[in-house]
Amino acid sequence: MNLMTRILSACTLSAVTATAAFAQNADYPNQPIKIVVPFAPGGSTDTLIRMIGPELAEKLGKTVVVENKPGASATLGAGYVARAQPDGHTLLAASAHHTIAQAVLPKLNYHIEQSLTPVGTIALVPNMVVVNSSLGVNNVDEFVALTKAHPDRYNYGSAGTGSAHHLIGEMFKMRTGAQLTHIPYNGSAPAVLGLLSGQVSVMFDTVTSALPHVQAGSTTALAATTGKRSSALPDVPTLAEAGLTGFDVGTWFGLMVPAGTDPQIVQRLNRDVMAIINDPTFQKKLLAQGIEPMSSTADEMKQRISTEVQEFGDLAAKANLKAE
Repeated sequence: MNLMTRILSACTLSAVTATAAFAQNADYPNQPIKIVVPFAPGGSTDTLIRMIGPELAEKLGKTVVVENKPGASATLGAGYVARAQPDGHTLLAASAHHTIAQAVLPKLNYHIEQSLTPVGTIALVPNMVVVNSSLGVNNVDEFVALTKAHPDRYNYGSAGTGSAHHLIGEMFKMRTGAQLTHIPYNGSAPAVLGLLSGQVSVMFDTVTSALPHVQAGSTTALAATTGKRSSALPDVPTLAEAGLTGFDVGTWFGLMVPAGTDPQIVQRLNRDVMAIINDPTFQKKLLAQGIEPMSSTADEMKQRISTEVQEFGDLAAKANLKAE
């Protein structure tokens, strides 16, 4: 085979490959889209994704199914998506819980930076220090004093070991000296039930999950864990305002697909999802739930994940946060 023949053959192969890829992408999506929520129904992640699902279905022209796969501190669902076909039809509702889990949980069967590809962030939800109202405390100082007076009596619930709730709880203990025992659940919703029933005394829950119970008077919000107050509970001070200077941790949410998904499909998903998130009418719906819209590119989400895996690893070490 002479040089010209080899060049023509290579060009033909490239053209065929490109044509096949174009045809595949032009046909996307060709089946229902599944978004895996790695928590039990009823929590913040579930609420957010079920709000987005119908809007995304309209954009893509296909049914969007939300499937809950709770367990192992949100890593069970993440591992499931990491092993799925990289064809853009299976998405993960990812969050800050996953960067924390990557930093503190040993022997995960996937790596968030290597096994999954970001589509983009969609929202930021402040976490709140929320206590059962029966405790009779009205601020952080009163609550901390109560736990110190009875060191073995009080505990806090989380969405699981290695979750944002867990990290924030240990940071809170480290900064205040509060005497609290960690009780992990399989998601925010079961933990909230534990708080309402008195099984746990406090949660560092997202405002979306906590809001209805605060409004009903069943629980009391003592502080927001983010640097600024929640738009849904503007009268509740931040932990920084309560004296914990520099305390600024919230829960972001985004979408990811299995590694190896065609970049054009990722771009399509990002374009459609960000169009939903940036729509003023949809933003009003989010804000009513205490959810702050936070759109991004896939690359921006990738950088956020990379930074947080390192930062949360350092924080976990300082807070002595370990897998249980």
